[in-house]
Amino acid sequence: MATGDGSASGFPLDEVMDDVRRELVQRVAAADRDTNRDIYDALENE
Repeated sequence: MATGDGSASGFPLDEVMDDVRRELVQRVAAADRDTNRDIYDALENE
């Protein structure tokens, strides 16, 4: 279980779940960028 300061408590399952969450967030962000590439490009060139 994560503690108040955001660090893992040392339980292997908690560390695995943190890795899974991090990977999921990265994949969702990448999919969003790919889906909305034209919007991101327009904002970058503005």
